[in-house]
Amino acid sequence: MFQRFRRTRLNKHLRALVRETSVSVNDFIYPLFVRSGSGIKTEVASMPGVYQMSIDEILKECETLKKLGLYSIILFGIPDVKDSIGSDALCEHGIIASSVRAIKETHPEMFVVTDLCFCEYTDHGHCGILNHETVNNDATLEISAQQAIVHAKAGADMIAPSGMMDGIIEALRSALDNSGFENLPIMSYSTKFASGYYGPFRDVAESTPSFGDRASYQMDPANRREAIAESIEDEAQGADILMVKPALAYLDIVREIKDATSLPMAVYNVSGEYAILKLAGKHELIDYNRVVMETMIAFKRAGADIIISYHAKEVALMLQNV
Repeated sequence: MFQRFRRTRLNKHLRALVRETSVSVNDFIYPLFVRSGSGIKTEVASMPGVYQMSIDEILKECETLKKLGLYSIILFGIPDVKDSIGSDALCEHGIIASSVRAIKETHPEMFVVTDLCFCEYTDHGHCGILNHETVNNDATLEISAQQAIVHAKAGADMIAPSGMMDGIIEALRSALDNSGFENLPIMSYSTKFASGYYGPFRDVAESTPSFGDRASYQMDPANRREAIAESIEDEAQGADILMVKPALAYLDIVREIKDATSLPMAVYNVSGEYAILKLAGKHELIDYNRVVMETMIAFKRAGADIIISYHAKEVALMLQNV
């Protein structure tokens, strides 16, 4: 006798009872992009609904997020002045440190994650100190540790290093522990691919490399075994949460890492993925809300515990209207 799978699909309440995967506002971290000044809220043409904001506008945005039930954010900084080593990122009065202090003072209940990298802060747009035309890995580890301490002292709740330097988790964990921040968690961009899906992000973060690309330190999209090894190595070095970035084209990698570790798993639903759905929705090529939610379910089904997404506010509204 064949199995009648439709028995559990015919009634909507039974479908809800047997549903294996769910999406909640508690799953999301919302990215915010901060720059100096006041009264600045500039929409990014390639990412409708995403803005560069001054700190005062970021504080207003946090109030909006709380009303939607979204309490976790990840901050990216856009400094006024860039140089060869990203000095603004190393300064306690830099844009990220100042933003964290302001948010924690005004909205202490917000969970503030800081992206730790140098691409937004360097005049060359690469993720660390250059050695000719490539990034010097070990020299970048030293200034990354300095940046982590700046973030920690400002009040960051979690640090997320995104530069894909070898040994970064061990270097940050050691620096944080030795400075009295042993309880500050690290969410590692543990498997980050050199992807074409990042294009619009470089518009909003103003971080396009002035030459070449990041293929010498970010991962080859073709490599599956190496992708898994990258995350397992970061777990061994002391990461508290692992991440795959981008998300949508790499759900096979998400599942394999999830099966290989007991650590929480994050995905970054990146700018290109967001822009594609926005464009398709604008031209009524898809049922936008349905496809967005289906995409979020796919991330959770693949093994993600945390979703970093520009869609987070929209999803929160969808969940309120269910």
